Parts: sequence; C-alpha cells; structure tokens
Amino acid sequence: MTTNASTNSAHAFPPSPVREDYVSYAQNATAQTARSTTAKYFLAVDDKMLRIQDVIEQIANANVPVLVTGESGVGKEIVAKAIHKASNRRDRPFVAINCAALPPALLEAELFGYEKGAFTGAHQRHAGKFEQAQFGTLLLDEVTEMEPALQAKLLRVLQEKEIERIGGSGPVPVDVRIVATSNRNLAAAVESGQFRQDLYYRLHVINIEVPALRDRPRDIELLANHFLALYSDQFNKPLLNFAPDAVNKLMTYRWPGNVRELNNVIQRTALLAHTQIITARDIPVEIGQEISSDKWIAALPIGKSLAEVETQFILETLKFHEGNRTHASRTLEISLRTLRNKINEFTAVGLHVTAASGGK
Repeated sequence: MTTNASTNSAHAFPPSPVREDYVSYAQNATAQTARSTTAKYFLAVDDKMLRIQDVIEQIANANVPVLVTGESGVGKEIVAKAIHKASNRRDRPFVAINCAALPPALLEAELFGYEKGAFTGAHQRHAGKFEQAQFGTLLLDEVTEMEPALQAKLLRVLQEKEIERIGGSGPVPVDVRIVATSNRNLAAAVESGQFRQDLYYRLHVINIEVPALRDRPRDIELLANHFLALYSDQFNKPLLNFAPDAVNKLMTYRWPGNVRELNNVIQRTALLAHTQIITARDIPVEIGQEISSDKWIAALPIGKSLAEVETQFILETLKFHEGNRTHASRTLEISLRTLRNKINEFTAVGLHVTAASGGK
C-alpha cells in the first residue's frame, strides 16, 4: 500500500486553498452525487441499475419469491432491502440469514425455531427467522449452500405457508415474502444435483440479475464519491475529494470484488489520507494494476501441479479476505463446506491458514 506523504501546505491538513482545477472537479463530483440521491432505493446512474429499480417497483407488492443473483459483492442484499422498502410490507420486519455461514443443524434451528427441551441447550422456546419475519420479508442469503434435506423443508414451507418448530407438535402459519440470493450458477447447480430442481422453480418466479461493477462503469465514480464523503465524516476529516488522476485509476480497475471491494478500498484510502485531495498515489497500489495477457501467461506457475496451484490460490484468497471464510468461499465460488474441508486438509499437513479476526 502506498500513500501520498506530501506535506505541501496547499494540500495538507488542516484544509487550505486547493488548485482551481481540483476545486472545479470536486464541485462537479458533488453535484453528480446530489443528483443521484433522487434514486428511489439505492445509489445508481447506470441504466442497468435503473432498470432494476423499475423492476422492483413492478414486482414489489406481488407476494411471490424473488431470486437475486450476481457475483459476490455486487449488492444483492441492497436489492433485497429495496424490494422490501418498495412493498406494502415495508413497515414489517426485514430479516436476513446467511445460509452459508451456519452448519445444517444450526441453520434449521435458526430458520424454523425450536421448542423448549427439543435438544440439549434448548432451555426455552426460540422463534426462528420465519416467525421473526412474520408479515415482512425474509432474505435467504446464499440459498444454494443449503443441504438437500433442508432444501426439501424450505420447499414445503413455500408450498404450505407454514413451518414446524423443532420439537413442536403442530404447524405454525407464516406469511412471509421470500427473497433469496446466490452468487452461483443455479442452473448448473440443479444440473449437478446440488440444488433441488423443484425448489429452483419455486424461487425463480422473478429473477433479478445484478451486474458486476465493471459492467456498470458509470456507477463507479458515483459510489466512490459517496463512500469518500461517508468516511470523511466518519473519520472526522475535512471533506475529501478525488483528483482527476484518482478517478481515472478507479475507472480503469476491474473491481473483482465489486462494490464491497470499492467500499473497502475507499475506506482505507480515506483513513490514511494526508491531504484533502486524493490523488492516484493515495489509492492502494493494487488499484489499476492491469496485467496484459502476455504478462499474465508469463506469471503462470508452470512446473507446479494443479493441486499445488489450487492450494496456493485458496490460501491467497483467504489471506486477501483476512481469513473470512464466508467471503473467501463466495470469491472462489465454492461452498463453505468445501472450503472448510480444504482448510482441514491444509492444516493437517502443517500449512499456515490465515485466521479470521472474528473467528468466522
């Protein structure tokens, strides 16, 4: 990571006059952000995202499941929340659960709830996510990570509009709008037998595909300015602004981690900024480091086995996500269970695996 360590009095904190071209640029960027706030549900100026907002308005009050798909970090949960806010359920609960983050038994208990004494440690009745979301919206994040047995139970809930708590003696009616998300190719998951076809059809009534950030470039500058203003305030700094070369650097990077990565990068940039104007040098060095095809081929680890390359790639992905297994599994497009098995294999042979600070 590199930062601009210049202490030039024209740019360093506390704020002082800056060059006219930077002032003009900052004013234009601020005006663009102000115009974008008229967006109904989320910040966007790209036509692809504005069309998604139109679709949300059309389907908001239809009591049918919605499947939101797209790469990790594109903002699928933001879209799910927008569906809830646009609907006539907006004053009811919005409840989310990450299906990839919990083992099957715990996920079932969290979804459907349990009665007192249903199992060891069940000291009192627990209302599951379906009951917590009654008359509102339930987000099933990464629904494709559910075990087949749990998929069957979810299908029954969608068909019958009722759940059964673990250890319960009878059904409990539920009225919940389901929004499910996935970063995987569901058709391929169905074909391979990893996901039930009947559940796929039940969830696929409405499908909203959220495009990758690189495929909606007009949103990059807009979101970057939004995050920069947000973190300027959060870190109690004068309002930071991007210089033109910084914007160019942001626009030429492909953002494999999408909006989540952009957010993290701008947060880090704002925190370490020494000047009121953010230049290209202030943005982490990995930004804009595009690799040509010739250099990419030359960088391939020829001479290593496929298993060795896979191991290195998984370990580096975990390192990139600071040990967060959920985020790493999404980037790798493998299930959390598969990643856990790989990690167990690595640790068994003495390889160092980056551990998450929160233990996740």
